[in-house]
Amino acid sequence: MKLTGNAILLLLLLTFTFAACEQSYTPKPRGYFQINFPKREYRVFDVPGYPYTFEYPVYANIVKDSLFFGQKTENPYWINVEFPSLSGKIYMSYKEIGKNDKNNFQQLVNDAFKMTYKHTYKAEYIDEKTIHTPFNVSGEFYDVGGNAASAKQFYATDSTVHFLRGALYFDAAPNADSLAPVQQFLQEDMWHLVETLRWR
Repeated sequence: MKLTGNAILLLLLLTFTFAACEQSYTPKPRGYFQINFPKREYRVFDVPGYPYTFEYPVYANIVKDSLFFGQKTENPYWINVEFPSLSGKIYMSYKEIGKNDKNNFQQLVNDAFKMTYKHTYKAEYIDEKTIHTPFNVSGEFYDVGGNAASAKQFYATDSTVHFLRGALYFDAAPNADSLAPVQQFLQEDMWHLVETLRWR
């Protein structure tokens, strides 16, 4: 029996169709890119005229912050600790306690609390850890779980003159699963910054 071109084509098509039906498809789980973290090393931020000094990672840059939501910052001591290779940034704002009516100590603490807890609509939990160092630094460190815009925040103070607040943000949509490894890595650097913070 001689097959025509159309018959051969139909036979091949049926063969491939039945062969394809025998294989089962298994969906692959969602994955994220592997992140190679830099080696931890620190250097000192000690710029003359600034009312504080601390250690920060060598893989970070300090950039002076001159605007806060389009407005001039309250004083020249606001900075950002930027992590270019990890697309993260710690926004650090400094306030002098008692400098004006809204800068009384309790108001600054309340503001820091409110700024952290405004993330509760996205947060799964908020853990607070007390900061207390031998260098007259006290405060709170906040670990905000879930898809909050800023998962790591702190305020540090001597309760009489200095008040420093820090919040970690990423140049990416908040996604707790994909950002978790980087957040955990930078949390250790944030704690190091706080533990080496000194007033002057």
